[in-house]
This record gives sequence, structure tokens and C-alpha cells, in this order.
Amino acid sequence: MAGIVNYIKESFGELKNNVTWPTWAEAQRLTVLVAVFSIIFSLAIWGVDTVFSKAITFYFDWIN
Repeated sequence: MAGIVNYIKESFGELKNNVTWPTWAEAQRLTVLVAVFSIIFSLAIWGVDTVFSKAITFYFDWIN
């Protein structure tokens, strides 16, 4: 149990002293960037899914 407590203490020390945290403005800018790319990527996947769905439906309608 002492090993776990020591690990947690060292982890907090590492985060407090050795991690370079972004500024608030940079964090906001990067959050918006991630949101925009997530929306673009989800729209691209939706488009490909729609095209494949129509192609498969066309194929099965054609063979019947």
C-alpha cells in the first residue's frame, strides 16, 4: 500500500514541477481546433458511409 501512495505523490510532483502546461488562450485555441477537425472527420465518415450504403443497396436491388 505504501508503494501506491508513493507513486501517487511522485506523480503529482511530476505534474506540478516538470510538465509545461499551455496557457489558457492556447488551450482554448487547441480545443477549438480539435472540435473543428472532429466535425470535419465525422462528416467525411458520414459521407463515405452514405455512399457505400447506397452502393450496396443498388447492388442488392440489381441482383434481385
